[in-house]
Amino acid sequence: MGETRFERFVFTLLMCFFMVLGMTIYNLYLAVGPSGRFFHILLRDFWLGFAVALVLDVFIVSKPAKGLALSIIEKRQITILPVKVILISSFMVCGMVLCMSLYGAVKAVGFTPGITGIYPRIVLFNIIAALPLNLLIVNPLVRFLHKKTFPQPEAVH
Repeated sequence: MGETRFERFVFTLLMCFFMVLGMTIYNLYLAVGPSGRFFHILLRDFWLGFAVALVLDVFIVSKPAKGLALSIIEKRQITILPVKVILISSFMVCGMVLCMSLYGAVKAVGFTPGITGIYPRIVLFNIIAALPLNLLIVNPLVRFLHKKTFPQPEAVH
């Protein structure tokens, strides 16, 4: 979303920020529950996760995820905007869940044999939360904020 490279980057930045915030809250709640340390750990752990996610999004996940989604859109001649958004968002979420779950697994157990047991479980728990979080909350919120920040001229019919 966005007309210029800067507008697209701001969209990516907002999507990444809110998705990482939501998923960090979700995973932290699963890990420590409603403890007194919750917000301290959230503030401490969020920023590194955000930086990692932004780098993964921009340099690794975005191009193949969008390419795959757009190839399906072209092949099936999909013209309905909400369907396009759902497809692109779904592929982005899947790619990011695979990558960020590996980040979470390494953070939890390091590069030990235990990672092979914990990684699939983390992927499952994360995809269950990330897809609805993206499609129902973050994507509409970020699109709203982006349209308010970068209003587009109305099309003349």
